[in-house]
Formats: sequence, structure tokens, C-alpha cells
Amino acid sequence: MATAVTSRRRSRPHGIEARRRRVAYGLLAPGGGWLLIFFLVPVVMMGITSLKSGGILSGGFQFTGDFGNYATALSGRQVFILRSLTYAGLTTIGTVLLAYPAAYWIAFHGGRWKSTLLFMILLPYFVSFVIRTVQWKFILADTGPLLGTLKDIGIVPHDFHVLATPIAVVGGLIYNYLPFAALPLYVAIERIDRSLVEGAMDLYANRVTAFTKVVFPLSMPGVFAATLLTFVPGMGDYVEAEILGSSSTRMIGNIIQGEFLTRARYPVAAALAMMLMFTMVVLTSIYAKVIGTEDETLAAARL
Repeated sequence: MATAVTSRRRSRPHGIEARRRRVAYGLLAPGGGWLLIFFLVPVVMMGITSLKSGGILSGGFQFTGDFGNYATALSGRQVFILRSLTYAGLTTIGTVLLAYPAAYWIAFHGGRWKSTLLFMILLPYFVSFVIRTVQWKFILADTGPLLGTLKDIGIVPHDFHVLATPIAVVGGLIYNYLPFAALPLYVAIERIDRSLVEGAMDLYANRVTAFTKVVFPLSMPGVFAATLLTFVPGMGDYVEAEILGSSSTRMIGNIIQGEFLTRARYPVAAALAMMLMFTMVVLTSIYAKVIGTEDETLAAARL
């Protein structure tokens, strides 16, 4: 009898754990289903399309397992991939360098204005992405309100221009992706235990040392997230290069767009998109391996 009661008591935790597991899977199901339908399925379809042959005017596309589309897609387009890598890297560096001081100040000194300041960072996103980029084209025009005024007062020469240059494209990317870096940085810095900073100060560390030895290492998860959230979309972006750039600043996203919408070479475009996605997965995996992230309590224990 006692043995039966004991066995029932032992089985209860296992039953509770099983129910908790089912609840967890149930909560995961909506998001997992969404990713399955709108991410995994399109990626598989794009992979299948990249192995097709044919054309719209020649009876459509048929699956032939033609890996030659990848060689065709890559031929002569390495410069666009390298340019996209460069622009995305500069965008990531620029957004993190600009967003980190702002996120740090809001987290440590924002006080009761934290929510308002964060809202101001997000406020431009109430306007369409394309409209904001077009407005930058108006502002940076040779005779626009910025350069036109500087030229009239003689600060810059009359033949100086910003549009259709890499500076304009990277500047537009930094502007549009700045909130993607600011928010995860703020969350990571806000989670830092202030007593750790006070402890460093009590151990005769100055503000610079306390920042480099305590705050910045503990904010690395935010830096990691900010890097991914800016580099990945920046790598595949084509709006800024299309509106603010020229033919000499075209990115791989512009090439993919042209293959899909203008030339209707769907297999080649899909092959380019698959290679772009594979490149980003490899680069972000290497970055995660080299930089890594860890819980702040573990990081604090190492200090």
C-alpha cells in the first residue's frame, strides 16, 4: 500500500512536467506555424525555383535540377555581393556607434522620460520607409535645403554633391536601421544591475574603467542583437541604392529585383537570393561563434 502511494507521489511531478511541456509547445505552435508557412515554405519554393529551367516565353519553367543557374547568377556579380557586404558592414558599425551612446544615456540617465525618449526614436517609423528615403533625396539634392544653402554661403563648392554616392546610400541605410540597433541595446543596458557598476566604483575604478570592464561586457547580448538586426536586412536592402544611389552603387538586392521583375529570369534570381541567404547565415554563424553571448550573471561572475 505504502509502495503504491509512493509511486503515485513520484508520478505526479512527471505528470506536471508533461503538462508544462505541452503548454510550452502549445504557446510555441502559433509562432512556429507562422514561420513554417511564411518562411520555411517560401525558402523551399525558392530553392526549387533556383533549379528550374526554361522561360516565360518558352513554355514556362520546369524543374530540371539545373545547378548551372548558380554559376550563371554568380558570373560577373561578385562585385555587387562585395559591395553589399561593405555597405552592410559600414551600416552596422554606424548604427551601433550612434545608437549605443543614446541607449546608454536613456537607460542610465533617462529617468521618467525613458518611454518618451524611446518613442521619439521610433517616431519616424510612423512614416513609410519609402517616403522617408525619398525625403532624404530631397534634403541631399544638389540644390536642396541643405547643400543649396551651404553652396550659397560658400562653405562647399558648387560642384559638390552627395546623391548617387556610397555616402548617400550608407547614410540612408544607417538612418533607416538606427532603431533596430537602439532598442536591443537599450534593453541589454537597462538589464544591467547598477550595483555592479557601484561596486566597480567602490573598488576605485573610474567611469571609463567601469564602462569598459562592467557595462560594455554585460551589454554584449544587445550589441550582438543590434548587429544581426542591422547587418542582415542591410545586406539585402535595395531601396536606398535605388533612390539615393546610382548604377555605381547598386547592391545585390537591386540585381535580384531586376532579375525577378524586369528580366523575368526567376531561376537565376532565386539562385542569387539563395546564395545571399547562405552567405548571411555563414557570416552570422561565424560572428556568433567568435563574439557569442552569455547571460549577464555569468558575465558578472567572471569579472
